[in-house]
Amino acid sequence: MMSTQFMDKKLGSNTGMDFVNNLDTDTSLSILSCLDDPSDIVRASAVSRSWRQFVINYNLSKNLCLKLFHQLSNVGHIVETHDESSEAGSSSVMDTRLLEKEHRAYALLARGCTSSPIQSCIADAIIASSTDNFPAESISNTLDEPDRIGETPSYWSSTGQHKTSVPETLLYRLMGDLCVITEFKVQPFQAFFQRGHPIYSSHYVRIRLGYHKNDNSPQYNNSQDKKGEPGKSSAESNYVWTYTSQEFSMAQENRLQTFELPEPVLCIGGYMLVEFLGRVQTQDLDGQYYICVSHVKVMGRSLAQSFRVENVDDCGKFGLKVLSYSDPKDMVEMDAEEDEMDAEEVEMNAEEEQNQFRGIRNLEQLLNYLHRHPLDVVDIEYVLPESDNEDAESDDEV
Repeated sequence: MMSTQFMDKKLGSNTGMDFVNNLDTDTSLSILSCLDDPSDIVRASAVSRSWRQFVINYNLSKNLCLKLFHQLSNVGHIVETHDESSEAGSSSVMDTRLLEKEHRAYALLARGCTSSPIQSCIADAIIASSTDNFPAESISNTLDEPDRIGETPSYWSSTGQHKTSVPETLLYRLMGDLCVITEFKVQPFQAFFQRGHPIYSSHYVRIRLGYHKNDNSPQYNNSQDKKGEPGKSSAESNYVWTYTSQEFSMAQENRLQTFELPEPVLCIGGYMLVEFLGRVQTQDLDGQYYICVSHVKVMGRSLAQSFRVENVDDCGKFGLKVLSYSDPKDMVEMDAEEDEMDAEEVEMNAEEEQNQFRGIRNLEQLLNYLHRHPLDVVDIEYVLPESDNEDAESDDEV
């Protein structure tokens, strides 16, 4: 890893030599292209006017982003909140503005993808390929870690199958359109209420990352997905998956199992599909194979505060809108502070961003509990006290 401090020492900044001005373009470009830290690109652009112009003209920030995440090659254009590209000007002025805008956006993007705090990135559960007992065993139960409320189990269960090869999928919406995913976690469910306490895991698990085809349509509404209801065809026909992980072996154990990706992956579009491959456990009651999960978690860096993906076309090209040029790391930390009620006990834990969803999930779990244990309503005939009856009669007389 080469830093600007290293270049200063080795290339003569102490002697007053400016190698960008004294060396040919190809050599200077080869040297500066060795920088692989976004902060060093920014520092290089601040050395002098000539260095800044060099960094901008040769797209060093953009090239670093493409080196880190090849998926960004599908960025068709950059959009800023107050975009000046529509203002009149000569061709050269417009080209300069475009290069400067790309430099700002890609420098922010590279910084956010590498330095933002790693946090839980799931925002909501969308749909399951099948559900044995909806809504009591819906996908929504996988969002919180506890596998029971009191003595009532909380989990998702597939329908039963006679073949072990039938897969199952769980679809989730992530915290933002852009998320750098590093790992995901799954906890199989152990049916402590069944004989032998079987664990309904799968042989293998993998994830897919991508976007919804209609997210950019004015007529599209998330509620059209019928959140939580089973529907495998929805995940197959309405989503485009741009990344598929390797298959990870799952242990038939009641614990939160971690599956680390070989390298961080940039999810463009904000959706994740968890695929369970191969059934291992039968239910004694019917002899069929089931897959049951109590908790799913994905870890990474969300850039929801800084960027939004717009207008994805059929070829996967999209517009990248910059929402704010504030440091993504600082914005996440500010959100964590605002969500904490007691300032003295503030913990810089980015998972606090999920607090807004937990009340909804807890309500869903409570409804599931009531669904399993309906309350007996007893009709009670209420008789007014005699004094009340007398008052009523006197009122009638008046």
